[in-house]
Amino acid sequence: MFETKYDLVVVGSGPAGERAAIQASKLGKTVAIIERRSVVGGVCVHTGTLPSKTLRETSVYYSGLRQRSFYGFDLALKKNVTVQELMHRKNIVVDNEVEVIRNQLARNGIHVHSGRAQFVDSNTLSVYSGSDLTGMIGAEYVILAVGTRPHHLPELKYDGVRVFDGESIIDLKKVPETMTILGGGVIGCEWASIFSNLDIKTTLIDKRRKLLGFFDAEFAEILFRRLREQGIDMLLGHTHQRIDVVDDGVDVVLEDGQTVKSEVLLVAAGRDGNTDTLGLEHIGLQPQPNGMLDVDEDYRTSVPNVFAIGDVIGFPMLASTAMDQGRLAALAAFTGSHRAPGQKYLPFGIYTIPEASYVGETEESLKQAGHPYERGVANFFELPRGQINNDHDGVLKLLFDRNDRKLLGVHIIGERATEIIHIGQAVMAFGGTIDYFVDTVMNYPTIAEAYKNAALDGLNRLGSLGKPPDSN
Repeated sequence: MFETKYDLVVVGSGPAGERAAIQASKLGKTVAIIERRSVVGGVCVHTGTLPSKTLRETSVYYSGLRQRSFYGFDLALKKNVTVQELMHRKNIVVDNEVEVIRNQLARNGIHVHSGRAQFVDSNTLSVYSGSDLTGMIGAEYVILAVGTRPHHLPELKYDGVRVFDGESIIDLKKVPETMTILGGGVIGCEWASIFSNLDIKTTLIDKRRKLLGFFDAEFAEILFRRLREQGIDMLLGHTHQRIDVVDDGVDVVLEDGQTVKSEVLLVAAGRDGNTDTLGLEHIGLQPQPNGMLDVDEDYRTSVPNVFAIGDVIGFPMLASTAMDQGRLAALAAFTGSHRAPGQKYLPFGIYTIPEASYVGETEESLKQAGHPYERGVANFFELPRGQINNDHDGVLKLLFDRNDRKLLGVHIIGERATEIIHIGQAVMAFGGTIDYFVDTVMNYPTIAEAYKNAALDGLNRLGSLGKPPDSN
């Protein structure tokens, strides 16, 4: 049994926990990670972000999406493709990333303890392997990066044969011909587009009439139009009454009596925080009913030396934001708050097919605030690079102040949207205007030229091409 004291103990080795641990190590602190899995990386690496995004690329490749009509003929998914073939690249990516994380932690002198963590008091954690106590660890500060797990409907048995959640779906043994997805959030939409492009007849059901409410409404509608064009049957505004697992599949019975039949069901009904086994009652920390934790602007919980980061603190639940939360929480613990002004411009990526991304304001938020704004739009297919890529789906929209032309928001749908969003993010962080895009020379041909075209479109709408912005 080990008994050691560290300056910082991080519970969880996903993107948030890894970055928190490395940042503290860079400050010269002694750091340990407690990880319940036998390997590092967390849900992001093993069952969430990396597997799903790798399978997305596999779907795009196998479906011939990028090649269809490219050379005057169509390509289609070969018949009888196996799950092992689809997951081949995913396994390579996961194994490589685990090795990268191990090496980074080792280079920074971070000790990794395998097991389940539980608080004894706010400065002491016990580590369990199963029900056996294997060690006690002391800590000046504790950062909880424990992540989340899929929320399970209590009346439903998730058997991994007919019924899956957003993580177990990657263990699908046989590629089905039909699939129903219950839940139209980001995860549900991403999986729907992936499986639809594998020629699986996919039905998406959600009780809400409008999905992705945080997204710009116009662009959300463009995205859903694209998904419907892929063959996804979207049943919005419908609540399931019951779910019956039958011999040949799953029947989802809706409140209006309609029955949706498919071979398998994927339930994407939100996520719950992994806090129920931490012994939070021993330190007087009360989670929300769904297991999530409340934190202040420095990611500190109501217990002064205990911080929480990543998915377990809720929206936006992205690996990208989780990484920065880890870094900032470690800095806050040992050196005080280190928030930079530009950090309010966080990009959001949705890895559907096509993918979508945005940063900053939406038209709805600007209207609600009464902020005078204008928009500029560019379609990828009007760009030479868009023609070369055969990208009919891409569109970019800039939102900017009508008076000083300062960039307020960027919205993109199309391949590589999550990459080129960072151009707009950088301009916004430095307080730039759309004139930056007009006056900047970009490589030709590129998709990034959409920024210039959208900016010119915006100035056209203002009727101020060639005029300097209002300096008042």
